[in-house]
Amino acid sequence: MSRIALPGVGTTRFTSADDRPLVDLAATACRRAVADAGIEWGDVTSLHAGTALAEALGQQSGLANALAGALGLEGVSADRVENTSATGATAVHRGIEAVASGASEVALVVGAERMSAADTSAVTDAISRLTHSREYAQGLTLPSFGGLAAGAYLDRHDAPREALAAVAAKNHRNAVANEVAQFRREVTVDDALDSPVVAEPLRLYDCCPMTDGAAAVVVTRGDRDGAGGTDEGRGGDRPVRVTAHASATGTHPVAERPDPLAIESVRVAGERLFDAAGVAPDDVDVACIHDAFTVLELIELEELGFYDPGTAWEATMDGETALDGALPVNPGGGLKARGHPLGATGISQIVELVWQLRGDLPDERRVDGAARGLAINVAGFGNNSVCTMLEA
Repeated sequence: MSRIALPGVGTTRFTSADDRPLVDLAATACRRAVADAGIEWGDVTSLHAGTALAEALGQQSGLANALAGALGLEGVSADRVENTSATGATAVHRGIEAVASGASEVALVVGAERMSAADTSAVTDAISRLTHSREYAQGLTLPSFGGLAAGAYLDRHDAPREALAAVAAKNHRNAVANEVAQFRREVTVDDALDSPVVAEPLRLYDCCPMTDGAAAVVVTRGDRDGAGGTDEGRGGDRPVRVTAHASATGTHPVAERPDPLAIESVRVAGERLFDAAGVAPDDVDVACIHDAFTVLELIELEELGFYDPGTAWEATMDGETALDGALPVNPGGGLKARGHPLGATGISQIVELVWQLRGDLPDERRVDGAARGLAINVAGFGNNSVCTMLEA
């Protein structure tokens, strides 16, 4: 995997209402990634487009084909990728595999979602269908599972309710300086504690928003001429390479899992990633964690081996996961504050890591000296987890 480079990335602003068609959102992110890489459109040989909810929300099918036409990329190979809320990272892995296998010289990967295309009830129903069919039929939702897990976590580890609020406050604080984040304002622990109940003990500020947005990356071989970018692009300043990638599925019906705090897919994907990379959690400088609910950031950090079970909440409250902490987590605001457009989220995590590892961010939101980063993008409530490790 050290042969694979990410010379360019791009993203739209994440918002609560972007009235552009889905293909236009995706095209904007693609153009920014290609410009950032400093390559020509004729260099692109494959296009991998991810979206999770397009059909469910009454939008255009065939995103990859429509996008190829919009970008003038007729003749390239193109495919659509869908893996619910892990669609973005899965699309990146398809691009990595295409280049690593020799099937593609330069892969352009994009994820996009326009969740404001339908009303809240329609979006909520579409997301609820990510659960097992029996659970959906019984009215269980992802926030339901989040609330159950949060309650179990606080009870088992004797953690205060402030532990969850601290995650929200940290991630909102990180998003203030992120120009593409949906919510660029601070939220205090008290604000989070006082926000409306969604699924006890989870409150509004414990839950990610519905978001419109797109993100894209260029994938190529590290030994290819121009793989580090050109003078026209910024990718050559500090090339970022793929160290390893891995994924794993878990027990699909959440009710059949023996432990509500054990997300097997996260643990297995993490173990595979670290084994493939030949490094340990202590070697990671910055992490983008799938915090669809604040409790998930804590559980995933523990399942990935960054913290022992029941200790991630203490580390968070002690500032270890803050931007200037021992392990900065979600420096761009995470799903909680940057936003969560399902098809784009996993790619936006990788975009954030590329920005951090290249060191081309302003001081107030840069992790100093970061050389290795990890991202985990989770489908559903741990039905499938997709991990990626990058190095400067």
